[in-house]
Amino acid sequence: MLTMTSLEAQNQFGALIDASQRQPITVTRRGRPVAVVLSYEDYVATQNTIPAHVAALVSETHPLNGQAAGQAMRTHLARMSNQAAEDGLTESDVTRMLDADD
Repeated sequence: MLTMTSLEAQNQFGALIDASQRQPITVTRRGRPVAVVLSYEDYVATQNTIPAHVAALVSETHPLNGQAAGQAMRTHLARMSNQAAEDGLTESDVTRMLDADD
């Protein structure tokens, strides 16, 4: 994956858009990833192949590795579980909803 700083992305927006048609581009600020720019076709394909919450989790853990990535994933899954419980959803409700997306 190509990487551009936020300043480069701002100053070379046309080049950023052109490059994103070939592959996703990570945009960094102060050395940390803050965004990914991808083609509309890639975005649609991502939305149709994996649930959005999984894409968000991958995005959150992308710059992490090892124990930090594992902890970030556990935290995210716990947050999702708590939200589902607050919404009154059982595990079987969630499973049924995920299966319905196929």
